Amino acid sequence: MIRSLLITLALASPAGAFNLGFPLRCDLGKTCYIQQYIDHDTGPKAADFTCGSLSYDGHDGTDLALPTRAAMQAGVDVLAAQAGTVKGLRDGVADFAPKLAGKECGNGVLLDHGDGWETQYCHLKQGSISVRLGEVLAQGDVLGQVGQSGMADFPHLHLALRHNGVTVDPFAPDPLATCGPQTASLWQETLPYVAGGLLQIGIATAVPDYAAIKAGLQSRDLPQTAPALVLWAYFYVVKPGDAILFELTGPAGHVLQERSVIEKSQALGFRATGRRLKTKAWAQGHYEGTARLMRGATELGRQSLGLELTP
Repeated sequence: MIRSLLITLALASPAGAFNLGFPLRCDLGKTCYIQQYIDHDTGPKAADFTCGSLSYDGHDGTDLALPTRAAMQAGVDVLAAQAGTVKGLRDGVADFAPKLAGKECGNGVLLDHGDGWETQYCHLKQGSISVRLGEVLAQGDVLGQVGQSGMADFPHLHLALRHNGVTVDPFAPDPLATCGPQTASLWQETLPYVAGGLLQIGIATAVPDYAAIKAGLQSRDLPQTAPALVLWAYFYVVKPGDAILFELTGPAGHVLQERSVIEKSQALGFRATGRRLKTKAWAQGHYEGTARLMRGATELGRQSLGLELTP
């Protein structure tokens, strides 16, 4: 694969001369995750720095996402990835609003780090930006909070890194490197490359509305007379042939075991499976649901959830 011309021209200084701290106050892989990387393909297709598919055509940043809107509303701080001066900012763009031409970044902050380096932070929550133009910041200072303003279909931070105006991928800053696992990056701490995973699972009495899942649907104890028991799984970055393995057990043993195969690539999605009540009531007691996301023989994610069925 041909490396992007932007990346090839990006570095005027060697890898390691500039580095980045993690820009969110969250636990990567648990309370936040990486949805998309920079596109390294020069044609109409897209490829991330490993030659994988976690990007889209022309994507010029790293998308660090939250699993639900509830997590966004609770508040996740966006941090300065390196010390710098506030060069630009915008607030006042509504979250979840129609996308406006010229404001694709939504609410954002631009930091100048000197020596031609700058970072841009996009899609921040409306009203959360806490810095001023010209303010000098230390690494880790709070800029605002993760939102869904501008061209954003889910709550996330779009972090762009540029050197002398040219995009740099912090995961693969070496202009001579071929795609694949990298030996050097501009991150101060190694960030894992995760090619998909589970965001949340739940147990309900019917297949839930997708909007409710994205908003942060919570599972609660249910009555024994529930008309059905439905186990659902919310996931990110799946490919054709991936599978969700569902298992739900109760006091009487297995309620269901099912393998649901993914037919097409999806950045975000959910699957659900269930069983209808065929007697007067389910057995009283503890029920445990488990979902596993599989890519061939590799487990990309596993989550379990328990609840009680009561009279």
